[in-house]
Formats: sequence, structure tokens, C-alpha cells
Amino acid sequence: MNQMTPPPKIEIIPTSAPFSEAQRSWLNGFFAGLLSPDSAAPLSAEQGAAVLQGDGDDGEAPWHDQTMPIADRMKLAEGRPMRRRMMAAMAQQDCGQCGYNCNDYSDAIASKAEGRLNLCVPGGKETARMLKALNEELEKAPALAPGAPAAAPAPTTPAVTAEPGRSRDNPIEATFLSRRLLNKTGSEKETWHIDFDLSGCGLDYVVGDSFGIFARNDIGHVDQIIALLGALHTTPIRGRTLREVLTDEVSLAPAPDSLFELISFITGGASREKARALAQGEDPDGDAATLDVMATLQKFSGVRPHPEAFVEALEPLQPRLYSISSSHNATPGRLSLTVDCVRYVIGKRKRLGLASTFLAERIQPGDPVKVYIQKAHGFALPEDPKIPIIMIGPGTGIAPFRAFLLDRKATGAPGKNWLFFGHQRSASDFFYSDELNALKTSGLLTRLSLAWSRDGDKKFYVQDRMREVGREVWTWLAEGANIYVCGDAKRMAKDVERALVDIVAQHGARSTDEAVSFVGDLKKKGRFQQDVY
Repeated sequence: MNQMTPPPKIEIIPTSAPFSEAQRSWLNGFFAGLLSPDSAAPLSAEQGAAVLQGDGDDGEAPWHDQTMPIADRMKLAEGRPMRRRMMAAMAQQDCGQCGYNCNDYSDAIASKAEGRLNLCVPGGKETARMLKALNEELEKAPALAPGAPAAAPAPTTPAVTAEPGRSRDNPIEATFLSRRLLNKTGSEKETWHIDFDLSGCGLDYVVGDSFGIFARNDIGHVDQIIALLGALHTTPIRGRTLREVLTDEVSLAPAPDSLFELISFITGGASREKARALAQGEDPDGDAATLDVMATLQKFSGVRPHPEAFVEALEPLQPRLYSISSSHNATPGRLSLTVDCVRYVIGKRKRLGLASTFLAERIQPGDPVKVYIQKAHGFALPEDPKIPIIMIGPGTGIAPFRAFLLDRKATGAPGKNWLFFGHQRSASDFFYSDELNALKTSGLLTRLSLAWSRDGDKKFYVQDRMREVGREVWTWLAEGANIYVCGDAKRMAKDVERALVDIVAQHGARSTDEAVSFVGDLKKKGRFQQDVY
């Protein structure tokens, strides 16, 4: 993941003050509650102390690993301050979909500056449940001790509204232009190049940034849910029709615990017990992982919640983020994405990825879409355009690196560029092959290393290609190159990092521990950056 800057240590009452440790802890907690900015309800002294508890914490986050199960992350965070335990509950991707990075989102919740506990899209239910439990623990902190001064209301400050299109909370409309399929005949994948026109809304961006899209639910899916409710499309909800609200306001993906709770209130017997169990994170029938909103209504088919109560039990529809695959410097007013279309079957029912199928088939050229630019957290081209870069991006991971190359071409950056790209088959899955070969012919793309996992008897991946040319990779690193990885967090990114450690050990004449330390130092210096999901 992106290397994070440790947050400053919070110390309101200095150690030199004439107080005992217990008194200092209480006072620190009191003033943290009193001074917490943007808080709708100030923390009590004990709640403030709970947030700061043990904040001799060194700022390190050993749980900040997106491949680590949440139970292991929470174990590592035991005994840490509440805000750090909340951070451990996040998905650790620093993806920005919540509007923060993981550290800042947890700080905002712990200080009560942010009341929404369900913004971590990658963390899903596990994160939401853990944050709810931790927040309840914080709320249950004892009230102020008798005789202690009451915390004054938090100072109110005018809300700062981000410029339109610069925040998920203040999106702007862009125009969908076109899409084209990147795969050729014989591919097992469905990947689209998507273009948007930004000239009407005036948005710009920097390569490395992401594009947030507010997709709409499939109208056919919405109508099936309305039929299961036994309701009319035109039922008034929130000043709109039920169909409109289900289309673009609420999530129809994994069923939230609140929907199971609602069902448990209006049913009885075994169904009530199952609904209660599901609401508590249990899996009585072994199907919890497959229960989206529609599957839940089908599972409890005798239950028909009132449409208004049903809508209130659902989660808000969250935006989806995609790495930008174009350069504003190269094509001002235009923005491109590289999107894998998600389709799969559970039982006999087809499931669709919300945003990917919205972009691949439901939206039409000229249609407006609510969007925003999400600034990158430490994923960017080097400030010095002479610095060489090594880019590793299989599949749709090529997106930001296409942007990097187009940007370096547009700005005349003299630094060398090396791209590792891989996919299943060279004949059908070589995205942007004409562009990349032209960039290589022109000399802008210094090296292009390819890996195809299905073209031979043995699967071959980008990390295997890296090891093959390990001496040259080491030479580039020794010359000061930055290295970038984009793609799957759970497998590819880990395998690439392991290959890099092996290359440093073998060709840099270091022990494994020294190689691990070397790669860690690259991260700290911003020379090894990742955009993973």
C-alpha cells in the first residue's frame, strides 16, 4: 500500500506539567473532547481519553496490510488508542472511496467529526460491523466524574464545501462519450476503454488520481425487487417514486444488517431466528456471503416490508473509484478509464458489477453522470522528470501507467520508462498494443516486458518476468528509478514485492533481511508506490 506519514502524537498537557499520569490522561481526554473540531457532539473527558488512550503509540501501523484478515489486524491493534483500533478495522487500501485515507477516516470517526460508519466500500460488512462495535464502546465511556468541569459545546465552524467535482460529497456532472472493447476474439475477459468529456464541467486532474463515478442500479433489477415487495413503482418515497430511489439512492448489493433486523421484526418462528442471526454476523444456512438485497427478499419470501421501511433499512449507494488511464496534459477536457466488466452467476441468477456494467452497457453517449476527482494518496510521477520509472501493471493495472506514459510524452520528460504488462493471452488480451508499440518505437517507452499466463503449458506472470531480467531491474534501481505497482492487492502486489526483494538480495548482494529493509526504505522515500485494490 501507499506509505503513510505517521500522524502527529497528540499531547495537550505536557509531561512537565505538575500532574500525575492519571491526571494528565484525564485532562488530555477532556481537552481532546473540548477541542475536537467539526464535532457535532463534543466528547466527554473519558471519551476523549478513550480516543487518546495509550497514545504513546509510535505512529506505526503494522496492520496496514490489505492482504491481512480483519481478525489479525484487530489483534495487532489490541491495546492501542481507539482511533488506531478503528484504523485497523479499515480495508487498508487507502483508496479514497470514503473521502479519506484509512488513518484520517478513523481519526474523523473517533473524534466524532464523521458520523458515517459505512463508507469503507472495500471493507464491506466486516469493517462496518467492527466500526459500529468500537463506536459503541467509545459511546459507553463513563460520563464525567462528579465535580469535573463539563465539556463546553464544540466550537462551530462554517462547513467547508469542496469545489464541485473535488469530493464525493460534492460531485459534478460529466458527459459520457464512448466505450470500446479492448479484448479480441478468444478472450475470457471483458474489458472496456471508457471516455468522458470534462470540458463542460471544467474538471482537470493529475496522472495518478482516480475518478469517482456514481453509477445507477440496473432498472430490470430494481423492478424485480419492487415485484418481490408487492409494491407499485410509483409508491412515493422521500419525495420521489420507489423506482427512482431504488435506482440511484440505495445499494442493492450485499444486504446490510439493518435489513435483516427489519425482517426479524416482521416475521416469526425460524425465520425470525435466522434473520436475527444474520443481523449479528452469523451464517445459519451457509449462504450469508451470497445474500444481496434481492436474494434476501427471496430467502424470506413470505415477508413483504413496507416500501418506506425497506428503503430506510438499505445502505446509501456508494461511488466507485477507477484509476485514470489518460493525461490531462495530453488530452485536456477528456478523461479515460480502463474497466473490467464484472459478471458472475450464483445459483441460477446472474449477478452484475454495479459500476462496471453501468459503464459497459447501460449508459449511452451524451448521458450525464455524477463524478468527482479523487486526489491520489502518494501515487504520482516523480517531481524530477529525469528520474527513470519502472511500472508493473497487469490487466487493468495498466491504467495509470498508460496515463504516466502519455503525460511524459506530452511534457517532454526525459526520464527512462519501463513497463511490465501481463494478462492471459497475447493474441486477445494485449491492451493498447498499438499505442505501446508506437511509444516503444519512438523511444519514449524504453523497455516493454510482457508476460502471458495462458499462452504456454506453464503459467507465467509479471513477477516471473521481473526475476528473468532482475539484473537490469537492479541496475535501474541503483540509478535512482522509482518503481510503481498497480492491480490486485491480495496476490499480484505481494508476489511482485516478493520478487523485488529477491532481485535486491541476488543482484544487490544483500541478505534477505537487508533486501526487505532496502525495499522498505524505497517505500519510505516514495520510490516504491502502489495503487492496489
